Amino acid sequence: MRSSQTLPLFPLHAVLLPGAALNLRVFEARYLDMVRECGRNGGSFGVCHILAGGEVGAPATPAAWGVEALIEDFDVGPDGVLVLRLRGARRFHVGSTRVRDNGLVVAEVSWCEPDSDDELQPEHGLLGTLLEHILEQAGGEHAGAGPAQLDQAAWVGWRLAELLPLSEQQRLCLLQENDPQQRLDRLLQWIPDFDVPEQEL
Repeated sequence: MRSSQTLPLFPLHAVLLPGAALNLRVFEARYLDMVRECGRNGGSFGVCHILAGGEVGAPATPAAWGVEALIEDFDVGPDGVLVLRLRGARRFHVGSTRVRDNGLVVAEVSWCEPDSDDELQPEHGLLGTLLEHILEQAGGEHAGAGPAQLDQAAWVGWRLAELLPLSEQQRLCLLQENDPQQRLDRLLQWIPDFDVPEQEL
């Protein structure tokens, strides 16, 4: 773990992953205040999976692991609600939390070490091939990924975690794993549970 920092949290029923994009509707006063504060200070906030509670109303209980959310863009929807375009950045571990008077959960977090740039091991080659086929079919922002990215263990793991039909609990499990190779091992174990056509492999 690296240095600690105070970070406001936005608990969600979804798991934000490093490098992944997320559109987030913001309408509660506590979160609008948080976004304004981030804008003034050039700060960020964290997204954590909800263990108990809801996304609106009383403060939810967040998971102990989360991802820093960077605001890439924003817009106002036809209903007048603010919509943020977020990008997952650094992983963190929550040490303690407190709730402000407005209901915003604020945490003391420790930043996780950045992922290593290890290459895919031979036993994980199937996962690189699977991701390449998924990107060819699904398109999207990662469709132009080159061989260098498709051979990087951490990048392949996070993109598969983003694109495969995993449960949020499975994504949270991967988020807690510090070793990119161990994340790929878990994905290999889960592949038989997915409905993946044989020709893709």
